[in-house]
Amino acid sequence: MGLGGLHIWHLLILLVIILLVFGTKKLKNIGSDLGDAIKGFRSAMSNGEKDAEDPARQIEQEPVQRTNDPGAGTAKPTVGAESARAADRPKA
Repeated sequence: MGLGGLHIWHLLILLVIILLVFGTKKLKNIGSDLGDAIKGFRSAMSNGEKDAEDPARQIEQEPVQRTNDPGAGTAKPTVGAESARAADRPKA
């Protein structure tokens, strides 16, 4: 007996149905996309392990933005177009 009552013939029929539904080109694209995703995941994991081992390297990779403007970090509220035009007009 196969996997939980599935015989090799059941698996082959299932494979044929999947090929008919998706087509070989679509399955090839799915396989290559999945492979690229796995490669990216592995490289991200290895980079994460390297960064965890060397905390000084992490500090070098994150640049700090410094300015002399004391209001550089404050956010201004968004105003509508008419309010912005009114703000541009000189006050009498």
